[in-house]
This record gives sequence, C-alpha cells and structure tokens, in this order.
Amino acid sequence: MRKIILITGGQRSGKSAYAEQLALSLSPRPVYVATAHVWDEEFRQRVEKHQARRGPQWENVEEERSLSRIDLKDRVAVIDCITLWCTNFLYDLQEVDQALEALKAEFDRFTAQEATFIFVTNEIGSGGVSDNALQRRFTDLQGWMNQYVAAHADEVILMVSGIPVKIK
Repeated sequence: MRKIILITGGQRSGKSAYAEQLALSLSPRPVYVATAHVWDEEFRQRVEKHQARRGPQWENVEEERSLSRIDLKDRVAVIDCITLWCTNFLYDLQEVDQALEALKAEFDRFTAQEATFIFVTNEIGSGGVSDNALQRRFTDLQGWMNQYVAAHADEVILMVSGIPVKIK
C-alpha cells in the first residue's frame, strides 16, 4: 500500500529526527534517501552528523534529483529533504516554473510505487520577504512544492520545537 507522509517545520525543529523515529516504528530496515549536494566542508560535517545518528539498520541512498530511479517497493523511506531537492532543480534549470514542473513530474513518478514515503521539508516562507531576488524565487518554488506534496500526502505533520503537530 502506498502512503505519503510530509513532515514540515522550521530549521532545527526536530523534523529529521522525528521522521527517522517514525520510519523505524514502521520498519526494521528503512531506507534513508539523501537529496543533498555537499557544497562545502561545514555542510559535509552536517551530513556526517546525520549519518552518525542513524544506525546500521538503515539503507542509505544518495540521489540529488532523479528519485524515481530508486526502487522502494514495499519499503519505508525517509526522503530528506524536499528543500535541498528543490535547490538542485533550481540550480540546474534556473527558472522557477521549469523547476517546479520538473519537481512535480519527478515526485509523481517516484511516488507511483507501492511504498511508504516520509518526506521532510522546511517551512521557509514563514518569515518576512527577502530583499534578495534569488531567495524570493526559491521561497516561491519551495512553497509551491510543499503545497503540491501536502495535497498528495495522507498525513502532514508540523514540527514545533521538537513537538509533532498533526495538520492532516
């Protein structure tokens, strides 16, 4: 049976840890799909910290764009995260509309599988409007993709200071 769960919230709200705990409650051998492109040493250290937190029961897969290449039939997977996935598409395609359409199409292909998908994303549009044009374009892309995933999700959880709040 296919199930889509979206976990959203601010930076350091506990999204990833909650997603990992949820996955482990659903499967003894979940899959962790990392969408990050490692840009610098500080980010590499963040990735290593996340990897150290997960134990040997996890199967780790790194895929920056083409999630539909990953066979998850009858598996439970944490996809961390939509924000970095959007970054990769916008970086490559440059145009918000093109990136959004490509993201939606890839999401649809990926989630057509019979699997449990636990997507992690950031709520980056909750603050003020940026004075940086690129940041405004990215915030639009991220917000629209979050809405798309939430509309297709069976459950949506908002993390607030480490506390999960069920939205849908």
